[in-house]
Amino acid sequence: MAKLLFVMTGTPYWTLKDGTRYATGYWAEEFAAPYRALTEAGHSIVVATPNGVVPTVDMMSLRPEMAGGAQVALDLEAIIRSAEVLRRPIDLANVRLEDYDAVYFPGGHGPMEDLCVNADAGRLLTAALASGKPLAVVCHAPASMLATRIHGISPFVGYRVTAFTNEEEHAVGLGPRARWLLEDELVNLGVDFTKGEMWQPYTVIDRNLFTGQNPASAAVLAEQLIKIL
Repeated sequence: MAKLLFVMTGTPYWTLKDGTRYATGYWAEEFAAPYRALTEAGHSIVVATPNGVVPTVDMMSLRPEMAGGAQVALDLEAIIRSAEVLRRPIDLANVRLEDYDAVYFPGGHGPMEDLCVNADAGRLLTAALASGKPLAVVCHAPASMLATRIHGISPFVGYRVTAFTNEEEHAVGLGPRARWLLEDELVNLGVDFTKGEMWQPYTVIDRNLFTGQNPASAAVLAEQLIKIL
């Protein structure tokens, strides 16, 4: 069975344009759905965060109206509570790619604060992309691709990529408040940005890179990973 690395945000907030801190972290579904699918398939998971801090779940993602119903929210919370790997993450700086068969970056708004400027995340993404190992990144986690630039150039230039869209950011009311929008920055990075309908599962595979647009895409990415592991 395979061993996967989940690289997660370590921040509980996102700094908005006016300097206020918006409470966030990782999005529950984007961790829990792949975690459940992959572990039930017999694979093992290790969590890494900047400085090895315990990741914070965005409490908004556990609200029934955001999770897709009261029972779904309870199920997500149960998965998170049972996932001991969340309580003992390793330091992202100490990750050795050769120890893992695949790498997955779940989202939430947290990566817009820390992983987007984290050199360790940038180095890992660059190495994972070059290795040919499956690399999956969903929703706001493609913000971490911004940390791969060296002298302004990223190895993701020309790759087909999807991520949380400008329309979706505006739909949740955060578009006008954001310092920058993920879709815009990825286009500026030089990726071939593509998107589907708002809130609907949408994934893109380009070589060994798997990306998903939004929380609903996380489970689909997990199934795609399971097929090739």
